[in-house]
Amino acid sequence: MSIDAAVAHLLATDPRFAVEPVRIRGVDYTAFSNIPPHTRALLERAAEVQSANGDPFLVFGEERYTYEEFCRHINVLSGVLSSRFGVEKGQPVAIAMRNCPELLMLMMAITSMGAVAVFLNAWWTTEELDYAIQDSAARIVFADGLRSERLAPLVDQLDLAVIGVRDADSTGPLSFSGLMNGAQPFDETVEIDTDDDMAIMYSSGTTGQPKGVVQTHRGAMNAVYTWLMQAEIAALVEPPEPDAPAPLRPSFLVVTPLFHVTATHPVFLLGIAAGAKLVVMEKWDADHAVELIEREQITRLVGVPTQSADLMVAAARMNTSLNSLTFIGAGGAKRPAAQVPDLVARFPGAQIATGWGMTETNANGIGLVGREYHDRPNVAGRLYPPVQELRFLDDAGNQVSPGTVGEITVKSPCNMRCYLNKPEATAEVMQDGWLRTGDLGSIDEFGVVTISDRKKNIVIRGGENIACLDVEGAVHRHPAVAEACAFAVPDDRLGEVVGVGVVLKPGATLEPEALQRFLGDHIARFKIPEHIWLLEGTLPRGTTDKLDRRALRSMCLNKQAEGPEFT
Repeated sequence: MSIDAAVAHLLATDPRFAVEPVRIRGVDYTAFSNIPPHTRALLERAAEVQSANGDPFLVFGEERYTYEEFCRHINVLSGVLSSRFGVEKGQPVAIAMRNCPELLMLMMAITSMGAVAVFLNAWWTTEELDYAIQDSAARIVFADGLRSERLAPLVDQLDLAVIGVRDADSTGPLSFSGLMNGAQPFDETVEIDTDDDMAIMYSSGTTGQPKGVVQTHRGAMNAVYTWLMQAEIAALVEPPEPDAPAPLRPSFLVVTPLFHVTATHPVFLLGIAAGAKLVVMEKWDADHAVELIEREQITRLVGVPTQSADLMVAAARMNTSLNSLTFIGAGGAKRPAAQVPDLVARFPGAQIATGWGMTETNANGIGLVGREYHDRPNVAGRLYPPVQELRFLDDAGNQVSPGTVGEITVKSPCNMRCYLNKPEATAEVMQDGWLRTGDLGSIDEFGVVTISDRKKNIVIRGGENIACLDVEGAVHRHPAVAEACAFAVPDDRLGEVVGVGVVLKPGATLEPEALQRFLGDHIARFKIPEHIWLLEGTLPRGTTDKLDRRALRSMCLNKQAEGPEFT
């Protein structure tokens, strides 16, 4: 069956994937009509398939939770938020921690009572946390040890209630276990509209401060059911052999940070709906990932390309092909084309896939899997049906012809509601329901998209988006710096890392290592430039006297090729 025929068949025969025209905030869309309207309904609807698939539902180290236990914790947490803190519908509640079960429980407890989950990047400094907390207006923060330490200077200033989780449980006046002990489940019925706000996730943009992406329940649920439908499409396009063994229970390994959409949506939320077991890693370790995949019979892994590469090396060293894996996807950054045949050879039983999505699209977007991707590893994939539309626009907003490079622009109910407190930035990218992504690409006669460049000044380091202006703003805080311009430097393992060209003030001296140490107090470690060029005179500029980032990058990389003394 062709892809188009499979889509038409499912739309006509499977009620889960029925669609209808809807009007959202004055704009007409196509959306799923029979899906859960919000996260609380998702938990309720998934109970049957989760029970049928067996226990456990959630694994973290030696901890194992049934689905019933997981939902019970969620209900008690909602009760704590309501009775202890007076949290009401629409109120922001922040989460700042590494991957752990409490993060997932909090996400669902907050959103299923109609409040808004605010995800804070666990790598942020105190300054960065300060910005996001003030921007989101969250005054309740659940945080683990290191995040609690970073939040400590803000508690009195912002009148925060910080609840210690895991290694912070016994270090402050409010502890997670203390609040949960003896607490009663949430017993209220809060009416949640499908277009109510669900979460705020911060995404780096071209401005110096991160943007709070406001996601709705409808956006997230439409993304989840889009991915569920892709699995059904794949089974119709390439049906399993009649004598194929019964498939393993779906088991997903969570390997990327849960404050990012790649982990929360196409892994966690999809895992709930698919009846999957979820195995959570606190942090990435390739050898441990191999052990978990074998022990828990993991079937699906979605991570940044660096993690796929690390997994290959570890599996080869440990002499295993990880036969339970049936799907290895990439998100957060583009996988190097040269990695694809190596993955196919190392993991012959797994479908190797690529995907493109954004925090602004609830991670929904474009993808390609299997043989077609093996044959064309440089492409981004096809638009996932059936609720998305796709255009390619020139700088004036006109649609370009197929095969011509334009800005990738998508329309779907999965798109964000807005950038929090940034109406001008919202208006710049959201026009009549269409989201201008800032990525440049083209589409061929087969509907396959190739991404060629970025309009935005972003460095994607191992899946982390880093705004060049964010880095430059921090570098300029050093009293010896006169000018600074950041850019992407190719890296074999991480894809890209941050480089910066710096001109010092007359008579000033500064060693690159000293600048890196200085930056550690102002920006997260992953944003700190790994390559620093100290230049004389002025940085290159274009005809309008703006800094010429591309020219500087080319100049610095040429210097790097001449010898290490230039960095």
